[in-house]
Amino acid sequence: MTFSHSLLLPISLMTLLVTIDGAISLGLVSSMVAFLHGAGGGPFEVAYAGSTFQLAGEPVNLVTDQGHTTNGAGGTAVVLVGLGGLIGLLLERRSRKKHAKSSPFFYLWALITVLSALLSISALIYTFIETGRTHGSVDLAVAVQNPAPARYPDGRWTPENWYDAVLRLPLVGQEDQDVIVWNLRLMRGWRWNLIALSILGVILAALVLLELLRFRKARKANDVTQLMGEAQYSLGFQKHTATY
Repeated sequence: MTFSHSLLLPISLMTLLVTIDGAISLGLVSSMVAFLHGAGGGPFEVAYAGSTFQLAGEPVNLVTDQGHTTNGAGGTAVVLVGLGGLIGLLLERRSRKKHAKSSPFFYLWALITVLSALLSISALIYTFIETGRTHGSVDLAVAVQNPAPARYPDGRWTPENWYDAVLRLPLVGQEDQDVIVWNLRLMRGWRWNLIALSILGVILAALVLLELLRFRKARKANDVTQLMGEAQYSLGFQKHTATY
């Protein structure tokens, strides 16, 4: 028994989009981590008062929890929503074809899509709040008193805001500037990509829930039709028997 107007195809396409965007998010965050442990660690040569000094690549108070949260949202989208969705959709199609009902795993996956969307939204809000409250400028007078390997002591910074502030300093090396500019774009990229991941996640969760409701309603309607047909058949059989 099958039901028309299924949303399983749109759900499959949306699952693919969420998985791809989650992979993009993971890649962008991973690039930031690699930068922090590589070229981003500095030191950077900065011009000051007719001379230069070495600025450590990271400040004392560098906030990275929003990156971990974003990584979690991206990983959930790829593994639980993407791979889990592949399994869930296959089981759902098989269950509907053989048993005319939804697979228990599909219900579990539906819950996962909702939780994944909420995690993406939480990561989005958290990241933008942290970014908004940690912006500022590097005080050269303080920085020159704390040359590398000492780290800049003032303020609280996200990687994005820290390297944006470093880029506004009179860096001596053009290569340092180019590397920071490129990686700063990637950092901003994963922050803004959270908007897309959240929207796609919400759309997917909504489609899955709508499909569960639609299929449940269709099953009930089909059961009622079958009962009415059986009742009419039984009544007709009784009338036919009574004539003999």
